[in-house]
Amino acid sequence: MSTLNVLLAGFGGQGILFGGKTLAYSGLLDGKNLSWLPSYGPEMRGGTCNCSVVISDDPIGSPLVTQPDVLVAMNRPSLEKFVNAVVPGGMILVDSSMVDIKVERDDVKVFYIDATKIADENNMKSCAIIILVGKMFKEIGFLNKDVINDAVKKVIPAKKAAMIELNLKAIEIGLNS
Repeated sequence: MSTLNVLLAGFGGQGILFGGKTLAYSGLLDGKNLSWLPSYGPEMRGGTCNCSVVISDDPIGSPLVTQPDVLVAMNRPSLEKFVNAVVPGGMILVDSSMVDIKVERDDVKVFYIDATKIADENNMKSCAIIILVGKMFKEIGFLNKDVINDAVKKVIPAKKAAMIELNLKAIEIGLNS
């Protein structure tokens, strides 16, 4: 795949922008062209939030993802809003801990992962998005695992270094689910 358009969506506070940044950094470390475009409501934590990420072998014309190859939906409103924008043959990853409906389309691959529940059970409350990013890496295989592990180490600031191991564990959970 020469270009991958990803849309991560949920509520502020679920780590949507962090998940997108990790994904974008993975592309950067793999030598790809990339864009990362966050979007969130004025209320931020608890309000709507989404993040467009484009990773490409070619120059990127627009950073806005309107027809994602992959949608990561962390809540029901986000799934309902973006489900029909995913290109036929695309992929939808749903945090089934937070979303109580099923995707009715049959032209996309859908994965339901209890990411929030799994994160809570493993004492990694803020890592649900990274579990879903790990699952996306597994299913698409567009970058190697070392790249995402290195991206996590780059994206997490030194003052939060304790979060590195939790996020690396979250990636492993996603890769193994």
